[in-house]
Amino acid sequence: MIPTKSDFTAEEWRLIQRLRTPAKVQRYLQTVPYNRPMKTCLSFRGVVQEHKAYCLEGAIFAAAVLEQHGYPPLIVSMESKDKLDHVVFLYKENGALGAVARSRDIGLHGRKPVFRSLRDLVMSYFDAYVDNTARLTGFALANLHDLGDYDWRFSTRNIWKVERYLQDIPHQKIESSEARYQKWLTRYKKWHHLNPDRSPDYFPNRDQWML
Repeated sequence: MIPTKSDFTAEEWRLIQRLRTPAKVQRYLQTVPYNRPMKTCLSFRGVVQEHKAYCLEGAIFAAAVLEQHGYPPLIVSMESKDKLDHVVFLYKENGALGAVARSRDIGLHGRKPVFRSLRDLVMSYFDAYVDNTARLTGFALANLHDLGDYDWRFSTRNIWKVERYLQDIPHQKIESSEARYQKWLTRYKKWHHLNPDRSPDYFPNRDQWML
């Protein structure tokens, strides 16, 4: 059952009423300090209280907020060969797909609703995902409603069940060009050598990013 106003604290409800669109949620998440992954798995309420989030926590936050504005709580899990996966909130506007996301890397934040298929959206992350060890290898779509009465919105404990659920569902394999991967790996290494403390922003699909 979708929560109503009475289920939220006054602070949470004010935030929900302010963040009425995916773009507004994206801008908000980019003001929230990045949380170290694997240390916590915060619910929506946990993100509000702790004021921090990594990718999965940001996607859960977006799902809880935008659920109140008519968006289903859809989450996309992206697998990487180095096991450092990425998770985004998926939304649809005017028949096209977009994403809301939190990351340490600017290229892995949200996407405008311009994609015709889920694979197209996932592949928009491929180039920016490449670093010394990472390469996208698969993706899967999940609906948090499928978790039944599991409390991913309000729990004050770590909601590890969501992480395990995303790890366990079947992922569609990504067939990608080795030449493409090597191109961006070389580019990343050169960039990182010259800019060790900056997130790469040189990708050609920046017009698709939701900043």
